[in-house]
Amino acid sequence: MKLLAGNSNLPLAKAISDYLELPLTQASVRRFADEEVFVEIHENVRGEDVFLIQSTSYPANDNLMELLICIDALRRASAKRITAVLPYFGYARQDRKPGPRTPISAKLVANLITVAGANRVLSVDLHAGQIQGFFDIPTDNLFGAPVMSADIQARFGSKEITVVSPDVGGVVRARSLAKRLNNAPLAIVDKRRERAGESEVMNIIGDVDGRFCVLIDDIVDSAGTLCNAAAALRQQGATDVVAYVTHGVLSGGAAARVAASELTELVVTDSIFSGEADVKGGKIRRLTIAPLLAEAIRRIADESSVSSLFD
Repeated sequence: MKLLAGNSNLPLAKAISDYLELPLTQASVRRFADEEVFVEIHENVRGEDVFLIQSTSYPANDNLMELLICIDALRRASAKRITAVLPYFGYARQDRKPGPRTPISAKLVANLITVAGANRVLSVDLHAGQIQGFFDIPTDNLFGAPVMSADIQARFGSKEITVVSPDVGGVVRARSLAKRLNNAPLAIVDKRRERAGESEVMNIIGDVDGRFCVLIDDIVDSAGTLCNAAAALRQQGATDVVAYVTHGVLSGGAAARVAASELTELVVTDSIFSGEADVKGGKIRRLTIAPLLAEAIRRIADESSVSSLFD
């Protein structure tokens, strides 16, 4: 097999390459003066099983075009099988019509990836499980929970932990993590807006008084929901609140918002590369998912079970 990396997350691609002891395929992914993407692969990939690593994070459209053009280049170079490895699948939040005359962009992007020539997709913590059904090719959705639960047990295993979902929609994810943490108790943050223009009212379903609370979510963007949830949990008597999130989009003033919040720590994975070093001594810490992705890539190449990674 061969590994090819786009420009969106080179540190993660190199970490996967090191884990598999397999060098990244030599290629040029660059821009013309008018920002058109140009791809040239400098190694023979004819008949090869190629894994293309590219998150469609900010700038989402540029990285998506890189992904599509790399897939096309591989297909025209006669690669036997092309697996698009998307640590973060952008546009995943547009997975349904929230109102009239709006797109389902996640389905459109799935179609683009398929038509470009991908034979398989590998992603991590898709925003909604049904996105797997948007693809007409085999799709593996990995979970960050094993990586997170190992870190939580190593750092906070002696504490009285309660796992908290920041909204009703994330209960399944929170329950899965709680099960891994020796069936830790579960709590839910229920938020609602009574009237337009008024702030959201946060109600906590479950007992968090005197507990060490672990908020779990798949995407943190502006961090407003997490920060508000942390404040509500502390008001209900939580001793500490840490948040574990798979994809750290962290747009706008999210980092500053987290720094000023009641959160003790925000832990995100390296599925998204921000291009900037995290502030030393800050509240944001990163976990690597390179071994998880590398092991899944190895198993796909060997035609062995991927689901057994999570047993």
